[in-house]
Amino acid sequence: MVFRRRNKRSWPERLKALVYPQGGWLRAGQYVWHRLSRLPDPPHRIARGIFAGVFISFTPLFGLHFFASALLAFLIRGNIIASIFATFFGNPITFPIIAVSSVQLGHMILGTGVDAVPARLILSAFASAGGEIWSNIFATFTGDPAQWGQLRHFYYGLFKPYLIGGLLPGLVAGTICYYVSLPVILGYQKMRQKRRRERAENLRERAAARLRARHSVDDGASGGN
Repeated sequence: MVFRRRNKRSWPERLKALVYPQGGWLRAGQYVWHRLSRLPDPPHRIARGIFAGVFISFTPLFGLHFFASALLAFLIRGNIIASIFATFFGNPITFPIIAVSSVQLGHMILGTGVDAVPARLILSAFASAGGEIWSNIFATFTGDPAQWGQLRHFYYGLFKPYLIGGLLPGLVAGTICYYVSLPVILGYQKMRQKRRRERAENLRERAAARLRARHSVDDGASGGN
């Protein structure tokens, strides 16, 4: 295949790339923004897609962020590709801030105020809940008793506060990214269109110059005869 890597990466290298991509997160962010700004769609649709992706990154729908952002972008008539790229707003650098603040705010809204939960405990809780869900699914086929007690505690103690607490920060962050990205994308697209027009004009001028030179050579040759 054309885009296949020449040197296949090992699984440890792939896992490392999820936490710290090659070239660093700054370069990865620049790449994502470069791809967003070059999408062939009107700026307001791309900006809506960015809003959808950023907003969804504040939800605890881990593993479903791509699908949820694409659905939201579709509903608000935004660019789906832009929404998927924008979910990278939630990354290992921003996740501790998003997760802890969302959980704490959710508990405050629900009236179950607790201290901030460390990000490492949030990750382990989601991993344990995912494992328990799969165990209960398999239990329906093996006949083993299903255990839902820990999932109930996980839902009311972490998932629900995270979901409710992430709505307002996600809305604010998504709106800010929308209004910041809209004029930037608009200016970038205008600049690209200007460069294309200038390039096309230069090509026309070169073609006209070659044509004039050819005519002058032909005229000289016919005059000499």
